[in-house]
Amino acid sequence: MSNYELPKIWQWQDENDSASGNRPTAGSRFEQTLPVGAAPFQLYSLGTPNGIKIPIMFEELKEVGVADANYDLYKIDISQGDQFGSDFTAINPNGKIPALVDQSLQVTVFESGAILLYLAEKFGQLLPTEFHARTETLNWLFWQVGAAPFVGGGFGHFFEYAPEPMEYPINRYTMETKRQLDLLDQTLAKRAYIAGDDYTIADIAIWSWYGQIMLDRSYPGSAEFLSVQEYPHLMAWSQKIAERPAVKRGLAVTYHPIEE
Repeated sequence: MSNYELPKIWQWQDENDSASGNRPTAGSRFEQTLPVGAAPFQLYSLGTPNGIKIPIMFEELKEVGVADANYDLYKIDISQGDQFGSDFTAINPNGKIPALVDQSLQVTVFESGAILLYLAEKFGQLLPTEFHARTETLNWLFWQVGAAPFVGGGFGHFFEYAPEPMEYPINRYTMETKRQLDLLDQTLAKRAYIAGDDYTIADIAIWSWYGQIMLDRSYPGSAEFLSVQEYPHLMAWSQKIAERPAVKRGLAVTYHPIEE
């Protein structure tokens, strides 16, 4: 039984969030100069489920012969607060990774789903042009964007990072995570990939979260806890995507430091 009493007005206590760097305010906190390389694209990110989507996308573009898909990749260390620097928040005012600059057009793009869509449209790859197939792909891309906070911010947080086990949030977010896994399993029982017969940006977005969970790469021990063997179609898809050469390269890519 918790001793917590709900206050009439919530007040932030710095000591509760000092490790994470979280605050109830937005915007930059310090002056920062990010490195800028010579490649057409400058990507500032980290190897999180959201972060890995974009190196995988670039490597998939290279795999199909897109000549202009070269990128410089820089590490934004969120544990050190790099995401709150002035240069980074100028690219993404929300202060979250990943963030992209297309130097050919001087366009900034933030949010992983938006970056996937931007690159797919720019190069005409991994997004069907036929109306129904395109719509289905976008259905699932935006499903992932809306659904993953329940898995990462909810289940993952209370399973892996909370200071002590808490039954209520664990039960709540585990139930929702398993519902989402079941939805994906039922979907993949009828089709080869998330949106149909072809591999798309929806697969990249969803695999980076759910495929990693199925393969026990996100929160150690969570695959057993979630009984992922109950989802055979999702498991087969997760393993299939993991074997793609571009996915392997995207996961192994080097994140260069922003300070020498």
